[in-house]
Amino acid sequence: MNWKMLLACAATATALTHSAPAFAQEDQGPAAGGPAIYEAAMKGKRVALVPMAMGFDLAQGWAAILKREVEGFGGTFETRDPNWSVEAGAQAITELISSSTKPDVLIVMSPDLNSYAKLMKKAQKEGIYVVLVDNPANFKADAYVGGDWNKLGQMEAEAVIKGCGEKSSKKIGLVQGDQVNATSLYQYAGIMKVLEQHKDFQVVAKPDSNWDATTSRNVTTTMLQQNPDICGIIDFWDGDATGAAAAIREAGKQDQVYLVTTGGGEENATCKNIEAGNFDAVVSTELYNESEAMVAIIKYLLQSGQPPGTASPYIYSLMTTITKENMTPRSCWSLKALQEAAK
Repeated sequence: MNWKMLLACAATATALTHSAPAFAQEDQGPAAGGPAIYEAAMKGKRVALVPMAMGFDLAQGWAAILKREVEGFGGTFETRDPNWSVEAGAQAITELISSSTKPDVLIVMSPDLNSYAKLMKKAQKEGIYVVLVDNPANFKADAYVGGDWNKLGQMEAEAVIKGCGEKSSKKIGLVQGDQVNATSLYQYAGIMKVLEQHKDFQVVAKPDSNWDATTSRNVTTTMLQQNPDICGIIDFWDGDATGAAAAIREAGKQDQVYLVTTGGGEENATCKNIEAGNFDAVVSTELYNESEAMVAIIKYLLQSGQPPGTASPYIYSLMTTITKENMTPRSCWSLKALQEAAK
């Protein structure tokens, strides 16, 4: 061994000797207190979910994941079921705010832009963080988690244009939700934005379903009778798009009408309907990602120490368009499996 190699070995040994105490010092740094800080901030905290209703896949999926996570960090999770009633939802929020065991975090799926705004502001004044899920509102929430519905509408329009094709009639029908829900309004705006770039495609009908499958079926039946050469339909939610699919099937037009809708990717609502040929494309807001984003923002808010109403970030879901051609076993999730895991 020459002198250069000896010097190199000595330098390496010296560096290792001097670096050893640094690793020991890191163990005494701020990160070492992380578990204690986390437990102190999270344990015993209450989280409440008030969706538009508990009887559909999105709300049940969110609840299953939130329950497992909240109880996992030593908190308490509860839900309220307005069952599609704005008045019942307002009452549920009011009761939660005024209860002796008020929640630390309130997660709300707003039925429209304005109905719950004053109540949610009141919740923040009472020291409750408010997270909006899926449906935007005219309110500075502590976070919005969900889809960018304008972008989603653009994706639906792109899917139906592709599904119709250049040699089609280029006539499109829309089955909207209603005229007050933000998801319906923003979806429509996104669809029209794309169609402005494709002026040869024409919207020939745009009735509301009021998020009801029977109504969707009826208005789609009328649409097909009045426009027998229609090439595509966008129904604004998979929950009522089953009605549109039934009308298309009854008219014997499954091979002629390309049906696009949106949902959270639950296997029965999305993948099985695509496999059966009921839906041709579903723009998915990917409930798993959406739920994990909610969990992350809840954990952040509870540790932040910031007063409710301090910030208002938007955490948009990564959305995908699922078709029979690109569907994989990971495209959808199982509500039954989620609920079993949460027990």
